Amino acid sequence: MSVTDTTVQKGQSRVSRASQVFVALMKRPRSAFGMVVILIMVFAAVFAPLIMPQDPFEQSFEGLSLVGAPLPPGGDFLLGTDLLGRDLASRLVLGTRTSLIIGVLANGIAILLGAGVGITAGYFGGWIGAILMRFTDLMMAFPALLLAIVLAAIFQPSLLIVALVIAMVNWVQMARVIYTETRSLAERDFIQVQRALGAGHLRILGSHLLPHLLSSILVFGTLGISTTVLLEATLSFLGVGVQPPMPSWGNIIFENQTYFNTAPWLVFFPGAAIVLLALAFNLVGDALRDILDPTLKGRH
Repeated sequence: MSVTDTTVQKGQSRVSRASQVFVALMKRPRSAFGMVVILIMVFAAVFAPLIMPQDPFEQSFEGLSLVGAPLPPGGDFLLGTDLLGRDLASRLVLGTRTSLIIGVLANGIAILLGAGVGITAGYFGGWIGAILMRFTDLMMAFPALLLAIVLAAIFQPSLLIVALVIAMVNWVQMARVIYTETRSLAERDFIQVQRALGAGHLRILGSHLLPHLLSSILVFGTLGISTTVLLEATLSFLGVGVQPPMPSWGNIIFENQTYFNTAPWLVFFPGAAIVLLALAFNLVGDALRDILDPTLKGRH
């Protein structure tokens, strides 16, 4: 069998495995609900300019009552308007893109950092592992939200900066989990055999260790997006996240919090969107953990 045939078979095997996981997710009511929510949110984020009913940045007197108050849901404004007369539905749709971009980007960076540190420390051990894990412990000692606020306040907030700040406080959990699994795998017989045969570090890491860690990384990555979305919303609500006029669910609540008693929809709808997206990723992440971890399959 040629190298090309082997590569094709491996690629087909991965596609088949991915399709099996997707089918398994859709067979579970809770994870199916989560998948549907995620797909709807992704669709809204990708096609935001096409589905927004109004210009999300347009301030209009038509969007305010005669006394200058926000309009309730209904009529030309499906979810009402905010304190500046802007269409809330349009700002929520555009805020979906903001929240997902930051959530996915921040979580991706956190996974790369955490997995890199965890694998390096767990595989090499010794003084390298000791230094990396003591640094990880040091980072874990700081309250994540407080550290994120400090970092966001130091740098000029933007989508990239907010994503980097969130990643800087979220990678430590991934590093600790992957370090523990890597240490366990590094002591297994199949790794020792590869070392005895003279296999290089890159070959062992890429061909033998990483495939065994992918399921944990995938599960942690899925669950981590909900954490990053919540942290982004928190930072934006505190005024050190995404800055107006660019909408995010957090700063929509921040801008309109004074109208909570008279116009509760301004807080309810973005709050519901945050909770719904975080819940969806948690449901899918929990189901992935059950599907990919053989030790949990018998419990469901």
